[in-house]
Amino acid sequence: MDKLFVFLHVLGAVLFLGNIITTAFWKVSQDRYPAPESTHRMAVSVMKADYVFTIPGIALIVVFGILTAHAYGYSLAEWNWLTMSIGLFAISGILWGTVLLPCQLQMVKLSEQGLKTGQLPAQYSLVSKRWNVWGSVNTIIPIIVLFLMVVKP
Repeated sequence: MDKLFVFLHVLGAVLFLGNIITTAFWKVSQDRYPAPESTHRMAVSVMKADYVFTIPGIALIVVFGILTAHAYGYSLAEWNWLTMSIGLFAISGILWGTVLLPCQLQMVKLSEQGLKTGQLPAQYSLVSKRWNVWGSVNTIIPIIVLFLMVVKP
């Protein structure tokens, strides 16, 4: 059963990290060709990808991470690689919920306006740049968590 927990935890990490890295690639690639139709399609796809991959990945990471930690007797009561990883993962979640998700929702709304007018509103560029900066930060954090999980310093 312990190995099943580890597998499901790693599967969650693959879904989560794979989606945030590929989504960043789609988004940055689309930024080079800011046509309202394709920009709107990208913004909607980013939201869908979060629902299909990121959120289930998070659920698998959290649920099976806790079960794995318990099964292998890792302490959650002291400062170590595991608690540092949990803290960083929580920071990543807070950044996603307070900065990236609102940006994504604004990108959908603003790109929808662009569909109606034939041109993306000027505000879209500002929101997009904010997403790019904080999205980069929020991609590095889980990569650090992955390093801590594998190396267990």
